[in-house]
Order: sequence, then C-alpha cells, then structure tokens
Amino acid sequence: MIKHFQTHRPEVMGSDWMVTADHPLASRAGAAVLESGGNAVDAAVAANLVLSVVRPHMCGFGGDLFALVYLDGPGQLRALNASGRAPGEAAIEAFQSRGLDSIPESGVLTGTVPGAVSGWQELLSNYGTMSLDRLLPEAIHYAENGFPVYEELRQAIAFRQPLLERQEAAAGIFCPKGRLPAAGELLVQPQLARSYRVLAAEGPDGFYQGELGLALVKASRERGGLFSPEDLAGHRADWVQPLSTDYRGLQVCTQPPNSQGLALLMQANLLEHFEAAGLGPDRAELIHLMVEAKKLCFADRDRYVCDPAFHDIPIRQLLDKDLARKRAEGIDPGRAAESVSPGRFTKGGQDTVFLAVADGQGNSISLIQSIYEPFGSCLMVPETGMFLHNRGRGFSLDPDHPNRLEPGKRPFHTLHPAMILRDGRPLIVLGSPGADGQTQTVIQLIAALIDFQARPQEAVEAPRWRSEADGSLLLEGRFPKAALQTLSSLGHRVTVLDDYDGVMGSSQVIAIDRERGVLSAGADPRRQAYAIGR
Repeated sequence: MIKHFQTHRPEVMGSDWMVTADHPLASRAGAAVLESGGNAVDAAVAANLVLSVVRPHMCGFGGDLFALVYLDGPGQLRALNASGRAPGEAAIEAFQSRGLDSIPESGVLTGTVPGAVSGWQELLSNYGTMSLDRLLPEAIHYAENGFPVYEELRQAIAFRQPLLERQEAAAGIFCPKGRLPAAGELLVQPQLARSYRVLAAEGPDGFYQGELGLALVKASRERGGLFSPEDLAGHRADWVQPLSTDYRGLQVCTQPPNSQGLALLMQANLLEHFEAAGLGPDRAELIHLMVEAKKLCFADRDRYVCDPAFHDIPIRQLLDKDLARKRAEGIDPGRAAESVSPGRFTKGGQDTVFLAVADGQGNSISLIQSIYEPFGSCLMVPETGMFLHNRGRGFSLDPDHPNRLEPGKRPFHTLHPAMILRDGRPLIVLGSPGADGQTQTVIQLIAALIDFQARPQEAVEAPRWRSEADGSLLLEGRFPKAALQTLSSLGHRVTVLDDYDGVMGSSQVIAIDRERGVLSAGADPRRQAYAIGR
C-alpha cells in the first residue's frame, strides 16, 4: 500500500445498506430508518434532521440544501435545488442606501429565504416512503434532551461568542452567563424542539406560511431586514437535470448552477489530460498541475456561475473537452501562475454538512446542507431556535456582474453533491463540506479513487491540499518534505497545516460494488463523520 493512503480508521463494509454522515448520532438515525424498512431518501432526511440539531453551527432549517438522488427502478438520476432566493425588496439600491458596498457577513441583511424545509419535503414526497412527522422524533429528542458538546462545536461558539451574546435567546443556549459550554456538557435547544414539533404537525406550511416563517419576518422587520410573508410563501424547490462529464470512462455528476458544481467538472476535464497515475499521489508535480487547473476553473466559476434564471451561463463551452485540452496544455509545469483570467465565450464559508446513503434496493443519495459560515448570519429567530443562514454573501453588489443581487434571485452557492456513475448506475457517492475547498477536495477524492485505485477510507484520509483565493497553498503536514520544498520552488506560497486539518472539510464516500454485492464507506476523521452499514 502506498504510504500516502495509510489509514487510522477501518473501512466500513456491508452488503445491504450504508449510511455516512457528519456526526455519529446522525448516522445512527439514518441507520435506524434503514433497519425499520425505510429507503435511502428516508434515511438521508432523518440523518439531516439530526445533524441540524447536533451541528447547529453548520446546518439547520434556516439554511439551504442540494441533493442528487438515484432511483434504481427507473434508473433515474435527478438533482434537487432547495436553495432560497433573495427577498423581494433585496435590490442593490437597498444596500447602498444603508451605506453598504458588499453583503455583510452577519445580520439579517445577509440572509435569503431558507430552502432546507422545502428540500426535505420534496425528497420525501417524490422518493421517500416515510413522512416528515415520522422522521422528526429523533431530532426532537436531541433538541429537547440535549447531546454532548464536542470540541469543534465549542470552538465555533467561542469564535462567534461576541455576536451570540448580543441575543438573549442565543446566549441562553450557547453561552449562558457568558460561559462557554464544556466538552461533554449537554446542550439543550428547547425552542428548536418546539419548532420541529410544529413542522411535524403542519409540514412545510408551518414555516413558509405559518408561525415559524412569521417569526422570521417579525425578527427581520425589527432589525431593519427585507423579508416579507410573500417571500416565504412564494418559495419553491426545483428538480433539475444534473450536470456531468466523462472522466476516464466514468460519468462524474453534480449540481448545475447556481451551484459551483460546474467547477468540479471543469477540473475533472483538465485532470483527464494529465497522467496522474504515473506521477504518484503525493508528488509535487501532480499537486502543482491540479492547483494550476483549479485556478483556471475558479476564474471561470467566479465569472460565470450565478442563477441561470437571471443570466445565460455558457455551460456547453465551459465543459468543452477541446477547451479543457487547450487550457491543460497552457499550464506551465515549471511555474505557479500568479493570476489567471476567465475564458471569454459568446452566450449560447467552511461550515456545511454532507451525508451519503445507499440502500438495499439500489437507491442512492448524495446530500449537502448548510447555513454557510459558523452559525450562519448569527441571527437566531428567538421563538424558533433557528439560525438564519448568510448565503446572501454569494451575491455581488457590482451591477455589472452576472451574480449581482436582484430580488427573487438565487445566490452563487458553493454546495455541490456528487456521484460517479458506471454504465448509468452509481459507482461512488461522494462529497465534502468546505466552501471554496469543496470541489478541490472532491477532485482529490476522484483522483485517489479512480487514478490510484484507493479504497474509500484511504481516499478520505489521504493528505489534502487547498488553494486559496489569495494565491496561498495550504497543505496538510503529512506530505513529504521534498514535495513541499518543490512546490515552494515552483512559486507556490506554501503553508503547512496540521496532519489532519478541519479546513480541508469532512469528505465521505460510499463505493458500490454491484458484482460482489458489497458497499464500502469512508468517513473523515477531520470531523465527527461516521459510517454505519449492514
């Protein structure tokens, strides 16, 4: 075994079903649903609901959701976009009149309509076998009775403590009397438990047309925000066609814009022109080529990805294989580019959770959900226990940019679930949190799994790099010193992190071996991710 792929955790394998999620209590909830006869979609929603309680700084019903769903019967892969839109009064002028030249990081003005509740319902209505009220009790239990605080959550509370303490409801839960909860102390969220009881009784209407949504509108108005009842009542989630590209004979699938998933496929198209397997997984030469490819793809991402309902996106040109070949040939193998420009075509946060499920009927789901940065907007709607996300930060206040803020528009989104298909059926279900790092992590997983034939846990634990917008290159400390020195000599501004660093996300993988009837999972030790199978 290549040293690069040494693992500390065992690979989890099963033959009937597999679930992996960003917290063991969430994986347990999904497993319980599968044990009771539910399918992959039921289990995914159950796991997400528990995650929204036990990872309150990363996800919740105040956030957005994307999913890829494969149903084995019809052999159908569909993508769900449950991201929200800007309020009807959210025009650039409304922000400029407040003296703002960018979307603020926190507060009510940084939020868009939360889409997660509609996403849960869409998944269950179209492909589940259980109703939302049957899947909520586990989440309600942890909200009402508490769960043990873990160190990562404690650090997130400490990071946002100054903002949380300004709100009586949030402070009372997360930093009572100015004190941070200790690791192992139970965290109880009674308002959230009550909100989930409302959703159990009334379904999505309890939020989009009922008391939970009205509480958000009230909190918004009290703080000078822009939400109206009409904004919530008019929200809808959409089923869309996944985007895909061929990679070494396999089909890599992900979410179309307003998601950044397009950048993953562009990186795959470029990587296909490199002999990755011949370079070795921890060689500076391969890292350099992949980082340079990322720079090119992100220049296009930042220029073109937006809400396609408002602006044409040259998707066909961006995914053109000839374009990928030309751009790959233009990468200098001996020097890091200081800056790159997007292609020109004619028109034709860190805080997120990911989970994956495959069931015994051949169904699979890749689901990602988030309130974006730690505790989102840091605005807790007092009566609900809900943190509003800050996804509005995906908009630009530049009136000439395709991703400019407009009423009813969806922002640029980093969230993108992924699947790899062979002969039209899922071979690998994968994804990762990590904001700008998401596509970078997933392309490294793809290289590990396909080019180097790594097992799921090996791919997940392998040392990881991340290229930042400021030109710096972050690398985990397990890369060979010779590789780090070579990358520096090529002009990369290298920063060495811990051996396993949380900034690299929390990747998870389920591999499906149909010939042997075996499911294998990898769960990331960089967070609390765990896999359970049978």
